[in-house]
Amino acid sequence: MVDAGGDPSLAAAYAQCFDVARAGDPDRWLASLYWPAEARRHVHALLAFSVEIARVREAVSQPMLGEMRFQWWRDAIANEAPGGNPLAEALIDTLQRFNLGRDMPLALIEARSFDLYDDPMPSEAALENYVGNTTANLFQAFARILAPGRLPPPAVEAAGRAEGLTRLLRELPFQVMRGQLFLPLDLLERLKLPPEAVIAHRDSPGLGLVLQTLRARVRVHLRDMRGALRPGQPGSAACLPAALCEPTLRRMERPGLNPFETPVDLPPWRRQWLLWRAARRF
Repeated sequence: MVDAGGDPSLAAAYAQCFDVARAGDPDRWLASLYWPAEARRHVHALLAFSVEIARVREAVSQPMLGEMRFQWWRDAIANEAPGGNPLAEALIDTLQRFNLGRDMPLALIEARSFDLYDDPMPSEAALENYVGNTTANLFQAFARILAPGRLPPPAVEAAGRAEGLTRLLRELPFQVMRGQLFLPLDLLERLKLPPEAVIAHRDSPGLGLVLQTLRARVRVHLRDMRGALRPGQPGSAACLPAALCEPTLRRMERPGLNPFETPVDLPPWRRQWLLWRAARRF
């Protein structure tokens, strides 16, 4: 049972967040198990909220219904009124306890509005903004939970951007199946790759160059993260999920890999080992 100050309803809400986070975001959930026990339920509340918002596109039949769901969440957060939704109850409790404010969850919802439509990602700057609001801000909230009263270390934002971009690259086949294009149009134009070729699942040298460019961007963020890390720095453990980025990128670079067909997910045992090894550095 999750301790929630003797409130059975809140304890049940946090327990549901645990289940949603474990099923919907197993990598970050697994990383959270290396963090202090008193922080985990609040991290799981943020993860469950992120999962719930991310899967709205799959849960609705048309964008307007998704916009209505997003508006419900905006109202719940702004008014601190969970309306009987256990995920919202745990989220609002976590926002209040750690003085996280409303900007992070509202920005995440706003960014995820892009997911409801089939418009392509217009630019590399827009992609960075999307990753910043869906992942980097989330990682910074983790850091504030891990080190209450302190500002997130600079390394955490870089870690979030690296992890978010890696996820988008890993999910390319599923995005294209849904008719989505997260590869930035300005990058495609610069490397002379027609967007239609990506949507048609056509592998090509041009696509290889686009993906190579984005992997290089991930590695810049990882380099920035490593350069900013300081031993024992409060909140720096929020960088832990980014430990899976480089091994995932290397799997993407295996000779002969078809980015639309070849799975690049790391085996569960390897993810656990990588996170265990990385956790020892914080």
